[in-house]
Amino acid sequence: MTTPADAVHRPTGDTTSGSVASESTSESLVHGMVRLARPRQWIKNLLVFVAPGAAGVLFHLTVLWHASAAFGIFCLAASGTYYLNDARDVEADRAHPTKCRRPVAAGVVAVPLALTLGIVALAASVALAVVLAGWQLGVVMGAYLAVQLAYSGGLKNEPILDLACVSAGFILRAIAGGVATSVPLSNWFLIVVSFGSLLVVTGKRSGEKHLLGDDEANEGAVRQTLGLYTATFLRTVRTLSAAVAVSAYCLWAFERAGQVHPGHDPIWFELTIVPFVIALLHVLRLLDSGLGAAPEELALRDHRLQAYGVIWVALFAIGVYAG
Repeated sequence: MTTPADAVHRPTGDTTSGSVASESTSESLVHGMVRLARPRQWIKNLLVFVAPGAAGVLFHLTVLWHASAAFGIFCLAASGTYYLNDARDVEADRAHPTKCRRPVAAGVVAVPLALTLGIVALAASVALAVVLAGWQLGVVMGAYLAVQLAYSGGLKNEPILDLACVSAGFILRAIAGGVATSVPLSNWFLIVVSFGSLLVVTGKRSGEKHLLGDDEANEGAVRQTLGLYTATFLRTVRTLSAAVAVSAYCLWAFERAGQVHPGHDPIWFELTIVPFVIALLHVLRLLDSGLGAAPEELALRDHRLQAYGVIWVALFAIGVYAG
């Protein structure tokens, strides 16, 4: 996972070949392979727990096992795509002032080895998905890999489509959690996840533009689509995404209350709307300040956001078990 300052790989100075060589000789192959897998990015895969968690069955032993296995499968698939991407982009990375330190570009992990491990990891993730939950989960994993490969193959340079591809990756993680645990996915749930994902992705692009400041010449070098997005457009997409997500969440909360307690509504599910909206407004404020370039950092380090999450979980748990 990158820090906000590193999220756009902004050139900060010259990197000598001697420093890269020194790094490549001092780093072991095993450490390089682990670093290439980007384990800190695996936090995104926690989305597989959302569907069973929202259904109130996450801590049932079988459900927890299947969700945890799906999490591991997505970690394997994500790492496989990183291996392939870095092997394919090795020459461009070697000419980049910061990406040249990546294990493949620095010569720590050989290109053929990275390609082989990437292909094996992707194939294994689909096979394991079929073993875990049948062909349905295999199809979800196949769709995830197809989106990732299409994004890396050129869609990352297409405006709007790059936002759609990255958002689809989040959505497919959430869908996989439901498929792996046999939890039905409500329409409102899918809408919340879809537009919440679009909000996060758009906030990331806004954060990248903010970090670059007025350096428009570097926008295309960092990410080709950045130069095609205006700050006003990205703010409009964030506002639209937040509005739809809140509306869908409210409808989901009322629907869920009626399902869990038919004929008797203790309003706990409805109360979860309060921390959800407050947390969303908090995120919007941060994104509008340009702090969304590394959204994983917000989840890991923003204690206020974490507190809102704890309150939401507490209210939701009471709603599930309240008489």
